[in-house]
Amino acid sequence: MKNYIINVPQLQSLQKRLGALCAWAICWIMWIYLLVPLVTLTSWMLGDKKLINQMRWFGGYKSLLELMQLYAFTLLIMIILWFGWIAIKLIRKSSKPTKSQQVVTDTELCEFYHVNAEELIPCRNARLITVYFNDQGRIIQLEPQLDKRGF
Repeated sequence: MKNYIINVPQLQSLQKRLGALCAWAICWIMWIYLLVPLVTLTSWMLGDKKLINQMRWFGGYKSLLELMQLYAFTLLIMIILWFGWIAIKLIRKSSKPTKSQQVVTDTELCEFYHVNAEELIPCRNARLITVYFNDQGRIIQLEPQLDKRGF
């Protein structure tokens, strides 16, 4: 399988890195919060004497059932919000014209990617192009690959 995703985390902005770190931490905290009552109940049912007081403090299995109803309700709200967000995105996408209707010239393309026009022209007719990047993520070389038929 070919790896088409360029994994260069040093090119991410500080804001994106902090956002990913916060999302990661929040997800792990929520996961642990959801598992603590189940671990406590399981150990109590298996006869672990150390967690009996903690099980009593939580209110026993009846409290766990109430908590599970709350979890199910929260999950239902999250699913509704997610589907709502998807519907809004689909509606906005269908009503907004795409940017692909704008025509970009070769000179604009070469200026944006800092590529010579002499390198771009042979790549237009090639079926396969090898692109070499530097450490900053800029294109340093384009290498068109001609297939066996010479196209």
